[in-house]
Amino acid sequence: MTAKGLGDDDLPGLFEAADSASLDGQHRYVRAVRLRLLLAVAAAATGAVPFVLGRVDVAAIGTAIALAAVSVTELNLKSARPEDRWYDGRALAESAKSLAWKFSVGGLPFDKAGGEPETERRFIQQMHKLLEDAPATSIRPSRRPVVTEGMRTLRAAPFAERKAAYLEARVADQQRWYTAKAARNERLAGWWRAGLLSIEVIGICAALGKAIGAVRFDLAGVVAAVIAAGTAWISLRQLSTLARAYTFAANELAIVRSRLELVEDEPSWASEVADAEEAVSREHTMWRASRTRPSS
Repeated sequence: MTAKGLGDDDLPGLFEAADSASLDGQHRYVRAVRLRLLLAVAAAATGAVPFVLGRVDVAAIGTAIALAAVSVTELNLKSARPEDRWYDGRALAESAKSLAWKFSVGGLPFDKAGGEPETERRFIQQMHKLLEDAPATSIRPSRRPVVTEGMRTLRAAPFAERKAAYLEARVADQQRWYTAKAARNERLAGWWRAGLLSIEVIGICAALGKAIGAVRFDLAGVVAAVIAAGTAWISLRQLSTLARAYTFAANELAIVRSRLELVEDEPSWASEVADAEEAVSREHTMWRASRTRPSS
């Protein structure tokens, strides 16, 4: 039976814990930012439409409530800092995944030249060092072992099977992921640019309409708030930047794959796998560096 590659279930427990923490942090952060932007638009909308009930300006109260909710959301982001769990958890998960692949297919520093027990001990030490060097981001414990059966099975396979598994399940799979993400981000960036341009045209028309008395409330102010919120959302998602980075990474992995396909011996393979993992890690390092981290 031909050895298969590593799925997420075959990766070490540290990957599982860090990946879970990162996804949770990402979801919390994106939801909070989305809520904050929607509340800001709501504050502008309630302020634009006068609504007085008796002597009470209900619209003004609505604006105050929306702005208070914006402040509460911002304070929660500052205190909980879910973006830290997102960025730090992803860095830890990707580092653990890279080490697991190196170990499983015989890449440096876990080449097949040494004894297996000693190599496994060295891998465990590397994983422990990863955990020690990781930022103090809360991750849940995992019951999965450091060295899984899937990793041992792949490492014990013949060279040709390990090579095929790595080329398909790691390099080609990562290349497909980058290609799909690049296309999706570029498409979404185009939609957002077109949408914001349309809203800007509406804002211009609304401002001119108010100038001639055709519009009785401050629609232009609401449109301006929507544009500001949309711009902030695009800045958060970094669609065009990521599209370019993913395109570069996909092209780089195509070159890496061609080099790996030419390897026919274990020593050269161990070195090329280490270089391939460096290429994968480089893209993630660029992604992490591109995120704007608020100061403590």
